[in-house]
Amino acid sequence: MGSKWRKAKLALGLNLCVFVPRTLEDSPPPPSAVDSSERLSDAALLPPVDWDTCHRPMTPTPSSHGLRLSKSGSKSSKQTCSICLTKMKQGDGQAIFTAECSHSFHFHCIASNVKHGNQVCPVCRAKWKEIPMQGPSLDLPPGRAPINPIGWPQSDALMTVVRRLPPHRDLSRRHVVPLFQAPEPVIFDDDECLDHQPVYADRSSGSNNVADNNSSRTIAIKTCPEVSVAPRSKSYDNFTVLIHLKAAATIARQNPGGNQATLPQLSLSPRVPVDLVTVLDISGSMAGTKLALLKRAMGFVIQNLGSNDRLSVIAFSSTARRLFPLHRMTDTGRLQALQAVNSLVANGGTNIAEGLRKGAKVMEERREKNPVASIILLSDGQDTYTVNGSGGNQPQGPQPNYQSLLPSSINSSDNNGFQIPVHAFGFGADHDASSMHSISENSGGTFSFIETEAVLQDAFAQCIGGLLSVVVQELQVGVECVHPSLRLGSFKAGSYPTRVMVDGRRGFIDVGDLYADEERDFLVSVNVPAESCGNETSLLKVKCSYKDPLTKEMVTLESDEVRIARPEIAGQEVTSIEVDRQRNRLQAAEAMALARTTAEQGDLAGAVSILENCRRMLSETVSAKAHDRLCLALDAELKEMQERMASRHVYEASGRAYILSGLSSHSWQRATARGDSTDGSSLVQSYQTPTMAEMLTRSQAMLLASPSAQRLVHPFLSLGSQPKPR
Repeated sequence: MGSKWRKAKLALGLNLCVFVPRTLEDSPPPPSAVDSSERLSDAALLPPVDWDTCHRPMTPTPSSHGLRLSKSGSKSSKQTCSICLTKMKQGDGQAIFTAECSHSFHFHCIASNVKHGNQVCPVCRAKWKEIPMQGPSLDLPPGRAPINPIGWPQSDALMTVVRRLPPHRDLSRRHVVPLFQAPEPVIFDDDECLDHQPVYADRSSGSNNVADNNSSRTIAIKTCPEVSVAPRSKSYDNFTVLIHLKAAATIARQNPGGNQATLPQLSLSPRVPVDLVTVLDISGSMAGTKLALLKRAMGFVIQNLGSNDRLSVIAFSSTARRLFPLHRMTDTGRLQALQAVNSLVANGGTNIAEGLRKGAKVMEERREKNPVASIILLSDGQDTYTVNGSGGNQPQGPQPNYQSLLPSSINSSDNNGFQIPVHAFGFGADHDASSMHSISENSGGTFSFIETEAVLQDAFAQCIGGLLSVVVQELQVGVECVHPSLRLGSFKAGSYPTRVMVDGRRGFIDVGDLYADEERDFLVSVNVPAESCGNETSLLKVKCSYKDPLTKEMVTLESDEVRIARPEIAGQEVTSIEVDRQRNRLQAAEAMALARTTAEQGDLAGAVSILENCRRMLSETVSAKAHDRLCLALDAELKEMQERMASRHVYEASGRAYILSGLSSHSWQRATARGDSTDGSSLVQSYQTPTMAEMLTRSQAMLLASPSAQRLVHPFLSLGSQPKPR
């Protein structure tokens, strides 16, 4: 039998990618032959799972590890694929295509290129007559002849035998399942049905003896004028009123900072379930430790979703694939999701737009919908298929259209009533921070900069800690003038949409969702006339309307009128520290945005000067002189941004991403991961809620308790486990 297989291998030629059953004459490769970077991607990096109970699909594909090169490998096995920049090694389980110009590539990489219309050699730019085709789904360009990975006619009798060969079971790679396993449905309406039972924060408890919390599920509204007393004869053209909102808490915090045995226990307060789609970059640059850390972070996410939460996984490189449908995270669902994540293999280019298109398709076509829905996007590179030029990463040249990366269905600017926030995570120094920030900003999500690979899981933990604690939806803040002579000026609300009615008497701020314990601060300016008589002036009243995500009921709350005293003669005006500190926050954010624009124009010295002037101005404010913590944190943040603009190289590597993640955090007043700062005075944690902090504690306890994690991450973790005062 062995001699027959030897003859078959010789007859099939040098460049055939095919599985040949192992014979007694074929000695197994030593364990050391498995690349160390691939071992880091093993299932051992995920939480313990009985993988033998999983049923793995064994459909072989050209890019799967169920196929391997014959031993008679060509010289291409020692080359580097010019598309994914990884080695083309003999026996690594990937088909190799050698073009008529003699340049070689991974067959999967070059087939993806051809699918997107690239019909020239990426190396020498020679025009090809024969185009590598991955399957029947790829349409042939006119006048082009298809070839298969071995260049033989599909009707050849030997190919019939080859197609019937059993799939390869390489014991050294037994945990790796091919990514592209089964054909996708045309319509993603195969989401798992919802279980309409209440979801409790602690999924391990089945008790239903929960007191009615509806009375506490409200928003606290506070207002504060910039001065509480003003002389009767004085008028103001730009008088500022602070509107402060805080969502109710749903989590009972206990034993903060404890170890795994004393983790904070979540209360039995019911919460709303989540539909979460993760869109993950698995391009060639993610190979090795990055992919291993991504799998571990996804394992943490999966283990912390409840049985009514649903998860779908999209993986993208040169193309995108729905790896796991939108299924509930029951025990079975978690096991299947972990298996799907563990099948990830890094190769190919970076097609962010296609990944987001698939993610939006899952959300659009689901039959049922959980009350909360969100997309998490992670990428370590730049889109090489949709965005033309490097745009935001170069001071000169036309700016790319980043809007083209975001499907119109999840673009908040389209006002089509269907908005799914995309929380984007830029991984490492080579990602396109401008595009990731644009994607998150236009969808209503946040942008986080993960500078140190070790904090990826913590960044994910902070994000889902918020998503799993939504207590308010569709929040709209209405402001109405009370005094007949008052007119609204401007709203200072960051990225939240605002509008003032034509008469200038009413205005609105569209806030959307709030997590438990989240706070929002908005500044409203009005004109205040002089008073001829009377001891006070009524300025504004604030009304909040929102949907309770548990009861689906609309709730309306109204604040007391905002009034200021108007004596005949007033002493020295005392500016409210609360108003002053929020002015400082907004002025710092404006300085960051202006400095970033200046830096993109190539003037780093001018950008540093803008930040320095802002720091000097902040130091002279009332809150700074009172040693306000927020003001000190703003100064530390501005100083760090100055340091990250020390040179063009430093700015390109981390400065741009750090500033954009800071802008995202300030504009939405929501926590983001930022760089690898461990400085307690930084604003990395300024918007962090207790639920986010508790999820971080769980993440860090898991990392510290895992020996395999210790080999991957640094001995320190950059995100703190406790929320800092705002």
